[in-house]
Amino acid sequence: MDWRESLIQDDAGLVRVFREARTIAVLGAKGERGEPAFYVPSYLKARGYRIFPVNPPRTGEQIFGEKVVATLADLPDPVDVVEVFRRPEFLPGHATEILRLPWKPAVVWFQLGIRHDDAAAELARAGIRVVQDRCMMPEHRRLIGTA
Repeated sequence: MDWRESLIQDDAGLVRVFREARTIAVLGAKGERGEPAFYVPSYLKARGYRIFPVNPPRTGEQIFGEKVVATLADLPDPVDVVEVFRRPEFLPGHATEILRLPWKPAVVWFQLGIRHDDAAAELARAGIRVVQDRCMMPEHRRLIGTA
């Protein structure tokens, strides 16, 4: 399979992500209600996904009913999706972090406004599906519905 097929850009690929995923790690999770890194995962949690917050300065706090961990390697279990709320310059380091895990997420999702083609290609070459520059909340609403 050509690695470029792992770069998800179509509705069918997005629907597959939403239907297959059960667990989502949120890199850069926030606890403030007005922040996208809070209300987007909160929306997903309300739709039945289990959300795991990852944010080093907030380690040990509770967000989304889960204990915040410092790194993906500190998660209690593997996750289906890594949702990224970090600036593009941090994405190569996160790609390296993800590829060093003893498990692979099925999907890495760079939120709206977040794009790094080299990091996305590196993840895709490892067989991880990648979504760039899209917000999970409106895409879920549009494709799956609010129910």
